[in-house]
Amino acid sequence: MKINEVEALSGIPKKNIRFYEEQGLLSPRRNPENGYRDYGDSDVEVLRRIRLLRKLDVPIDEIRLMLSGAHTVGDGMRRHLICLERQQRNLQQAAELCQELSSQDIPISQLDPQALLERMESMEHSGTRFRDVTAQDIKKRYIAPVTVTALVLTLMVALIWLFLWAISLAPEDAPPIWFVAVILGVFAAIGIGSVAALTQRIQEIRKGEIDDAKKY
Repeated sequence: MKINEVEALSGIPKKNIRFYEEQGLLSPRRNPENGYRDYGDSDVEVLRRIRLLRKLDVPIDEIRLMLSGAHTVGDGMRRHLICLERQQRNLQQAAELCQELSSQDIPISQLDPQALLERMESMEHSGTRFRDVTAQDIKKRYIAPVTVTALVLTLMVALIWLFLWAISLAPEDAPPIWFVAVILGVFAAIGIGSVAALTQRIQEIRKGEIDDAKKY
């Protein structure tokens, strides 16, 4: 069975199916003739179970334990219920705070954020967990620089391969060795520079330089 058929039967998009395979939740057999994945009815059933549990917001790690047999359905659900109850308490605390703020018919310039933040920190010390949107935003900032660096490295490797391949086709017409070394050095320097820039950018993000700038 091909992945398009599995997608239709399970109701799970192909990219999610691939992700579950990477996470070890699904292990379709390989066709010995071409090496392609060959899904079976059992794989579809596993995906349906995963879909059910994910709709209930069960974490991947917990699903893995249940699929491996380390946890029963009851074990997994009892653990998940504890998490849901904790989330429910957190949402209730946030709702109460929002309800209190809704009665303050004032412009945001008159709001005292420091007092509210201190109050929220006190609530967090008591077990309440508010969403850390800042941390989520920081994670999103990694996507662009990592993507650009990966593209640059891929391009440089491709150019080096094409350059060497062209020389191998007609070695008698190859340019001087020093010229070859310079060209390869330029490609390599660009690749190394992009990695260095990525490393620096990641360090800046971790230091929260963007968040610090927003305070002023």
